[in-house]
Amino acid sequence: MFDFLKGYDLLGAFWVTVQLTVYAALGSLVWGTLLAAMRVSPVPLMRGFGTVYVNVVRNIPLTVIIVFTSLGLFQTLGVTLGADSFKTIDFRLAVLGLTAYTSAFVCEALRAGINTVPVGQTEAARAIGLRFTQVLTLIVLPQAFRSVVGPLANVLIALTKNTTVAAAIGVAEAAALMRVMIENEAQLILISAIFAFGFICLTLPTGLFLGWVGKKVAVRR
Repeated sequence: MFDFLKGYDLLGAFWVTVQLTVYAALGSLVWGTLLAAMRVSPVPLMRGFGTVYVNVVRNIPLTVIIVFTSLGLFQTLGVTLGADSFKTIDFRLAVLGLTAYTSAFVCEALRAGINTVPVGQTEAARAIGLRFTQVLTLIVLPQAFRSVVGPLANVLIALTKNTTVAAAIGVAEAAALMRVMIENEAQLILISAIFAFGFICLTLPTGLFLGWVGKKVAVRR
């Protein structure tokens, strides 16, 4: 029944999906944290930039962002991100697009966590002479991260599923292989079931594990 799978690199396609997820997740966590810091910054210009970025990017379809990275950055502006082959360029551009999009959701999740930190703690920190960056990195963000593990897990699961959009610019991930297999094989239902099961294997353990971590590190108030 599964003889038609011969000749297709199924594991390789899902490995590309995993790589996209990991790299984009790391980039989104870093950029999203910086955006969250801007959103609560005392500097009006930084607050304005963070607010505009989040509200604009969240309301642009991910497909538009991914296609723009290929047509706009690469083909029009010649941005290659240090790569010298089309395959690597497309992969890096997909990571960039996924990072730019997902970081907006990471930012909002973290900002919600920041709002759960008692105001008295930040006021006490300022009273002993700590600067804004010190208050944020030493007191606020550690507690904020602990309170938003669950929401960040949901963002990570959504990111894993969103990697399928990378097929729009030729990245050979799972969705791209699925499209090729459907075009070549008369096994629509079985192929769809295989790829659906593959994504369940990626997302379900992640959600369960991070849900458990969230309960363990939750801040008791």
